[in-house]
Amino acid sequence: MTIEQLANQLKYELPTTTSQNLQKEVTALVYDSRSITPGCIFVCIRGAAFDGHTCIREAAEKQAAAVVAEQDLDYPADLTVLKVENTRHALAVLSAAWFGHPAKQLRTIGITGTKGKTTTTYMIRSILESAGHKVGLIGTIEVIIDQEHIPAANTTPESYLVQQYFRQMVDAGCDTCVMEVSSQGLMMHRVGGFLFDIGIFTNIEPDHIGPNEHASFEEYLACKGMLFRQCRTGLINIDDAHAQAVIQGHTCSIETFGFSEKADYRAKDVQLLHKPGQLGVAYQIEGLLSLAVEVDVPGTFSVYNSLTAAAVCRHFDIAPHQMQEALKQAKVKGRIEMVKVSDTFTLMIDYAHNAMSLESLLTTLREYEPGRLVCLFGCGGNRSRLRRFEMGEVSGRLADLTVITSDNPRDEDPQAIIDDIKQGIAKTKGQYVEIADRKEAIRYVIQNGRPRDVIVLAGKGHEDYQEIKGKKYPMDERILIADILAEQADA
Repeated sequence: MTIEQLANQLKYELPTTTSQNLQKEVTALVYDSRSITPGCIFVCIRGAAFDGHTCIREAAEKQAAAVVAEQDLDYPADLTVLKVENTRHALAVLSAAWFGHPAKQLRTIGITGTKGKTTTTYMIRSILESAGHKVGLIGTIEVIIDQEHIPAANTTPESYLVQQYFRQMVDAGCDTCVMEVSSQGLMMHRVGGFLFDIGIFTNIEPDHIGPNEHASFEEYLACKGMLFRQCRTGLINIDDAHAQAVIQGHTCSIETFGFSEKADYRAKDVQLLHKPGQLGVAYQIEGLLSLAVEVDVPGTFSVYNSLTAAAVCRHFDIAPHQMQEALKQAKVKGRIEMVKVSDTFTLMIDYAHNAMSLESLLTTLREYEPGRLVCLFGCGGNRSRLRRFEMGEVSGRLADLTVITSDNPRDEDPQAIIDDIKQGIAKTKGQYVEIADRKEAIRYVIQNGRPRDVIVLAGKGHEDYQEIKGKKYPMDERILIADILAEQADA
């Protein structure tokens, strides 16, 4: 493939002071200067700590076929330069071409929002797979391609990786990809170069605002809205106060979901389900779809997540009974993940690791009128101390008992982190115990569980490690629970 062929959908200029040979064969597309090789196209990306434009002469010396840049510089005369407005967008367009536009061979579903993205992606995948589709997934926890599970580094990977994953999915026989689309991913054009078949907005709350993220809530909202200028059909949570703002300027057809009577997919007659060792919810969908739903995940947000999944799968003509069965079985590692340890009380693992997510979770569980609501959590080291005070205050206010333990202490003293959490709890009348060793803390809540207790192990979720002094040690709460139960049985 020549430079001209690869860049035929890219808007660019050719500086008159440089080579304009677009017939060179391209051997690779790279955006990391360490990967520059003869014949490659090097895309100069400006990051928070490094600017690829500083490596243009290096690219020339290493005989790159061309560079893609967005700055006016003193380019080497013998180097072909494609001058573009935004190199991140250019990388997305070139990556799609480099991998043969694989998104055209998939039905693509993109989900954006502050909460609910991860669970909804897995619910959609569960329904579609149960109906015979082969579905790839890109998300916060992992990338799934056929039988391969790749741990995720970012919610939405760089555009080159997105297109590479799409190509691998097509080659593996997938017909669909469902993916989480972060506001950062949209802002940085990581999902540029193709059109989603379905774009979804779950909800939005103030989050990801600060240095190296979004400058304001308005920017955060605007970035979420970019998805609806890059999809064919938009599915919108009509109950969210910012629903109309997020679709401002949309270019797609719009369908809505929620509890509102105006929603195209409406949730009605919600019932909370409390079974031995298990919490869930049942409700009826009305509108464009008529369906009775039961999911073994508690709370109103579970209604939203499953309602969204059902609305998406209506576009795939999935039979109602297949939707019902798949939603009943859908599970997400570390997202209100029930672990059966007793018929008398309920224990779950959840990723809630900040005050907002913890408050949402505990408030939801309060609705089930537990005997006691027990919250076990710690906070990460080398992170804002404010998070510790806030989480302590939330747990102290909403839980009947807080068990303070370690999370990822990193370079900090675990006891210092625990002491910060206790300052937050001290603002409330909440009861607490502190057990720094996480396994022993889990042992404590299991051994002291009472009838109708709901026990939450918060903060780790899908993580299977603990980070201490720069090293990651294996630590999966599911394994810890199994070990504790086995030790009890042998005692």
